[in-house]
Amino acid sequence: NAGAIFVGAHAPVSLGDYLAGSNHVLPTGGCACHSSGLSVQTFLRGIHVVDYSREALARSAAHVCVLADAEDLPAHGAAVRARFGWEIPDEA
Repeated sequence: NAGAIFVGAHAPVSLGDYLAGSNHVLPTGGCACHSSGLSVQTFLRGIHVVDYSREALARSAAHVCVLADAEDLPAHGAAVRARFGWEIPDEA
């Protein structure tokens, strides 16, 4: 894990700090295993949009329920089953 990798004798860290475009603010103390260097993305908030039709959910319902059962999270499976009158449709 690394915040940035400077390759070769002609890529000093100061080049990344000031000009090359990596960043001066890099993760330290082992944080590179889950964090990147500071960037514009740091200040943005991503939003995921999930848009399924009834038919698409029907095709996926059994998979979601199996995973929910395996994780012992019955309400996750129930949220899917409730949309089909508690019975997983034949399309699954």
